[in-house]
Formats: sequence, C-alpha cells, structure tokens
Amino acid sequence: MVDTGLDIPTPAPARGAQRTKRIRPATLGLQSLAVVYIGLLVVVPVIVIFYRTFQPGIHVFWSALETPESVHAFEMTGIVALCAVVINTVLGVAIALLLARYRFWGRGLLNAFVDLPVAVSPIVVGLALILVYGPTGWFGPFLERHGVVMIGAKPGMIIATAFVSLPLVVRALVPVLEQFGTDQEQAAATLGASAIVRLRRITLPTVRIALTYGIVLSLARCIGEYGAVLVVSNNIEGSTETAPLRVGNLVENSLDYNSAYAITFVLMMVSFLAILLGAYIRRRIRI
Repeated sequence: MVDTGLDIPTPAPARGAQRTKRIRPATLGLQSLAVVYIGLLVVVPVIVIFYRTFQPGIHVFWSALETPESVHAFEMTGIVALCAVVINTVLGVAIALLLARYRFWGRGLLNAFVDLPVAVSPIVVGLALILVYGPTGWFGPFLERHGVVMIGAKPGMIIATAFVSLPLVVRALVPVLEQFGTDQEQAAATLGASAIVRLRRITLPTVRIALTYGIVLSLARCIGEYGAVLVVSNNIEGSTETAPLRVGNLVENSLDYNSAYAITFVLMMVSFLAILLGAYIRRRIRI
C-alpha cells in the first residue's frame, strides 16, 4: 500500500445501524405483549386440546372418529367445503378481474359487498338466506315447486359456506392482478387471442400462486364454518350435521367431551396444515 501521508478518517457507522443494534424498551414491551397474547389465546388452548384429546387413550380417540355419526359429519363437511371452494374459485376469479381490470358504475359498491361477509356475523348470513330461500321466502316457494330444497339441505349449506369465505379468494387475487397489469393480455388480444385463451394461457398462470393461496385459506374457512351452517342446515344428526356442528352437539346435548375433543383435534390439524401451506405460498408470492 502506498503511503500518501494523509490521515483519512475512518467513517463512523451510520446512526441507523447503531439504532438497529439496540432494542428499545417500547419494542421489547410490544414483543412481550405479542408473545403473551399469542400464548394465552392460541398456544395454551391448543395444548389443552391436544392433552384432553389423548388423555383417555388413543383407542378412545379412534373410537370417537369411527362412529357412523362422526364419519357422516366429516363426509358432509368435505362435500360442503369442496363445493363451496369450487364456487369461490370461479366467482373469485371473475370478481377479481372486474375489480382489477375494469372501471364501471357501481365498482365501489361491489368492492364493499365483497367484504360484507367479514363484517357481518355468519348467523346473520344464515338468517338472511332463510328469508330469501326459506319456505316463506322470496324464492323458496318457487324453488320447492321445481324440486329444489335450499334450507335444511346441502344447497343452502353450500351457499352459506361459500358466501362467508368468498372474500379470501378475491382479496388474494386483486393485488396480484393490479401489480402485473394488462400489457401481456393486450398484446395477446392484438395477436388475435380470444378472451378465453387469454384467461387460460396468460391470466391464470400469472395469478396461480395467489389463487392457490386464496383457495387454501377458503378451504380452511369452509371446513371450520359453524354459524351460517347452523342456521340453514337445521342441524339434523346423520343428515345435515357437519363436523363443527357435531362438536357443538356432543358438548351441548350428549356431554361427550372425549368425542368432541377428538373431532376438534382433527379440524385443528387441518387448519394448521392450511396455515403452513398458506405461509409457504405467501413466501412464493413475495419472491
């Protein structure tokens, strides 16, 4: 190294770098508050459920899941959830495209209605469906004359479940559609590609990760739905009883807490796996 004879001062570290090394009391307090909050409301209940599920023994756990009523409840939950997810996928893509790609009269109203299920209690949603599709509702008599029963049957349960979980798909798609813009779609339209071709070969591949994320969250929401389904299903054991409804019936009517904990544990594990998958997909979106 050549000695220039000049004393070049060493640059002092930036103030921001010094601040990042210190943990302020306010930050530490917020972190502690968050840990306590998550621990009391999430971790402790999960540990209690896990303990109470397997405390009587693994044979009690499997016996509770193998009863005909429990098997039917899980089957009903799967049917309702899958049908609702299909509806949410189709309508979610359509509504997200409308909100992200077009400007039209009533767009703000549609945008507000998408979030309505989040703000309204699911029980209110169920009551509204009864007023519309019930035996004395607006469309109930017409549907019954054509052999379609909504309330107390699968169609009403599917519609109620789809209604409360639709925002999860729409809100996962709209930011991604707005971010990518319409340049590729316009170029494909210039080359003669139809709307269906543009949707299938450009739009859907572009939003596939966000769409998968919305579908996963929607599925988890559909599996755990209780309030709206309780109102529209009539809660008939062995007929319109889903797994969450069965947990409530076991606790309130039969006082069979062991079976209730077993079904709750299965639903909790499905939701936990959905959360992990959703977190992985969110990382893919950010990358």
